[in-house]
Amino acid sequence: MSTLNLSVSNLVASASDLRVTEAAVGIIQRDNGMVLLGERPVGKPWEGYWEFPGGKVESSETPVQALKRELQEELGITATRFYPWITRTYDYEARYDQSGNIVTPAKAVKLHFFIVDEWQGDPVGLEDQLLSWQNPEKLTVGPMLPANTPILTALSLSTTYAITNLKEMGEAQFLERLRTALENGLMMIQVREPHLSKQDLMLFAEHVIALAKPFEAKVFINSDVSMAQQLSATGVHLSSEKLMQLDVKPDGLLVGASCHNAAELAQAKMLELDYVMLSPIKATISHPGATPLGWDAFNQLIYGFSLPVFALGGMLREDLDTAKLYGAHGIAMQRDLWRTL
Repeated sequence: MSTLNLSVSNLVASASDLRVTEAAVGIIQRDNGMVLLGERPVGKPWEGYWEFPGGKVESSETPVQALKRELQEELGITATRFYPWITRTYDYEARYDQSGNIVTPAKAVKLHFFIVDEWQGDPVGLEDQLLSWQNPEKLTVGPMLPANTPILTALSLSTTYAITNLKEMGEAQFLERLRTALENGLMMIQVREPHLSKQDLMLFAEHVIALAKPFEAKVFINSDVSMAQQLSATGVHLSSEKLMQLDVKPDGLLVGASCHNAAELAQAKMLELDYVMLSPIKATISHPGATPLGWDAFNQLIYGFSLPVFALGGMLREDLDTAKLYGAHGIAMQRDLWRTL
């Protein structure tokens, strides 16, 4: 692990609210996106429910230390590469049996999630829990612990997010590059072409959706909720202006938004959106007058944030590992991804 990863993740959790239980959770993830789940064994609260491995952060521990210990104790593995991901607080209500006796007391948990993509050893259920490798979008086990539903949605998002660039490339070249990118594993695309009329944009978006469908790639429409619904797109991506005007998250779509500061991030969190883009990280051709955040400011803005964050602005494909190190879910690109593959 790098020095920055340790310095960011090793901060001791605040003890100001003693009702909140801090926990470290490991998303053990294979290269193909499959993640490891375990079934809570008989005798434990919420027995029979499925969860990601992890456990309580002890008073003498940091989340990173707790993660390493829990993975050793639960699975017998040593995490050798992992990234800070998202942090979510969930309030569990008390559960009662038919006689009105408390089965599970109410409690609040603050979950520090880490993506673990390299480890030593083969996972084994050392606490008599069943284990299963699962596709987050197509679970064959259940039920899941309630706190994990938005986590599964977040894990369904690719770490590479492409933004269309029809205006600069021209239709023939762009569509050729799109086909190639899809064949090479691209799974998330935003249709953003502000120079097109609404009619032309709809025709272009229909073409993108048709190309993406055989690959089960997700397609988002920029800003236009009604168009996204009409085209049965995966979702909509909102501008920061529309984000700040929004009162309720649109139904039936995955919804993301562009953010540039703490206020916009807070609005996205309040609306419980599915992801955000935070920009600009570096200087960009699209916004030459914007002051780049840089990686340190990016990390400070999203530390402890509850939604997946894509880094945007001057991103190159080789920036993905750096972005993850600074807490990003992934990177978004309008130009570099369409280079010759």
